Amino acid sequence: MTTYAAPTVRPHRAVNIAVWIGQVLLGLFFIGVSVPKYLPFFEAPPAFAEAGLGMAFIWFVGACELAGGIGLLVPRLSGVAAIGLTGLMAGATIMNLFVLPGVASNAIMSGVLLVVFALIARVRAPYTRALLDSFRR
Repeated sequence: MTTYAAPTVRPHRAVNIAVWIGQVLLGLFFIGVSVPKYLPFFEAPPAFAEAGLGMAFIWFVGACELAGGIGLLVPRLSGVAAIGLTGLMAGATIMNLFVLPGVASNAIMSGVLLVVFALIARVRAPYTRALLDSFRR
């Protein structure tokens, strides 16, 4: 069994606190938006049906949101979760710009979240490296 070594490089205290506050808020938000996708009364937005995307796609996105939200709350997984959510937001931005056009604010919001998650991933890079190193042993 491998052990997990805590990262040796840590961000400044103020940056660390600010990033953790952001992670907790975003983690809880993404957990909250993922749960309704699995409730029986949830219906796919009409734009998704027009684009040929069904409930399976929405369930997949909900699973990614749930995993990312939980991962942001777990120190060991926070960097990897931020990387995954960066990818999810990149896909959401592309979808909002080209597949589901009409509401520019959706593309702006997903673009802003993409940048925020990329910054979190950068700050949490030592956690990601330590996690990857634990698999190499």
